[in-house]
Amino acid sequence: MNPEDFPTPDADVETVTPEALKERIDAGEDVTLLDARMQSDYDEWRIDGENVTSINVPYFEFLDEEIDEDVLDQIPEDRNVTVLCAKGGASEFVAGTLADRGYEVNHLEDGMNGWASIYERVEVSNYDGAGTLYQYQRPSSGCLGYLLVDGDEAAIVDPLRAFTDRYLDDVEELGAELAYALDTHIHADHISGVRDLDEEGVEGVIPAAAVDRGVTYADDLTTAEDGDTFAVGDATVEAVYTPGHTTGMTSYLLDDSLLATGDGLFIESVARPDLEEGDDGAPDAARMLYDSLQTRVLTLPDDTLVGGAHFSDAAEPADDGTYTATIGELEAQMDALTMDEDDFVDLILSDMPPRPANYEDIIATNLGQNVVDDDEAFTLELGPNNCAASQESLAGD
Repeated sequence: MNPEDFPTPDADVETVTPEALKERIDAGEDVTLLDARMQSDYDEWRIDGENVTSINVPYFEFLDEEIDEDVLDQIPEDRNVTVLCAKGGASEFVAGTLADRGYEVNHLEDGMNGWASIYERVEVSNYDGAGTLYQYQRPSSGCLGYLLVDGDEAAIVDPLRAFTDRYLDDVEELGAELAYALDTHIHADHISGVRDLDEEGVEGVIPAAAVDRGVTYADDLTTAEDGDTFAVGDATVEAVYTPGHTTGMTSYLLDDSLLATGDGLFIESVARPDLEEGDDGAPDAARMLYDSLQTRVLTLPDDTLVGGAHFSDAAEPADDGTYTATIGELEAQMDALTMDEDDFVDLILSDMPPRPANYEDIIATNLGQNVVDDDEAFTLELGPNNCAASQESLAGD
């Protein structure tokens, strides 16, 4: 149903912004959510947390004037409940219906679409290169990006199309100009912002090794070969070819301090190897990933920070609130990084999660083969990223 199709309850209910809800969750408050989406949508993607109680009752259960008592019994009467849905229309109706019956409720503004619009910038305090480094965090999908600012120049690694204006505004606020927008690879879980930023006068950069996948716009951008460097003020960004998750995967070493690894290595897992060539090509990709990790990543100094393009619920942030860790810490914590090649390949192929939602359409869009408007792009990337292998099987004891 469209929001305007829902009946209007008598009671007015308070609207809660996504940012305010996240602040409550981050502060450790006990939060109770009533998710009014269909069960299939709820099972795929929802707001979770140690202090979050989440209840799924689809909105249609509240459409009849006489609501089944079994439905109402699922909703606590002794605490405030935040109702949410996909876009905010159904949740306002359900919250009003419950308020009419005496429940203490509010509803989430813009629903899960609003939740997906949260994008936070956190300084990486352990970064010790030139300039200042920030990590962008999108809690709805676990997407991460990196903004390096030194003097009046800046570079963004793995930008999202949905936040093109945000990057430009942030960099202006920081007294700099965005010189580069760099992609680590052809993403399968979100729409890249590199081309949009390039159209705004920023130099867009994609890995040269990714072009053969069918990129249609390579002549319009700069292509980065292994070892190429880009100056950002006094800082240097170096391209480090690390294939495995994709054949074109390229990490970026930010002034010898942090390696932005894209989807090659996360602080809680390693890449899944099946999104480019499918199940048939996954074993070879896994061996390629093993070689990249052992010869290109783990050979860097132990105190080099690693920052992936995603984090999952299994990831524990560092003291500064960023999802970063040193190479030494990851080797000590992740069994997969100290295995021999055959065991590594067997492990990461043994328990891969479902592929990201709409990943084929997202890949085609990022290759330039599929054209979507901003609203379609935003909708395509809603949901979990699932670009990592199973965290449960990879972590150490």
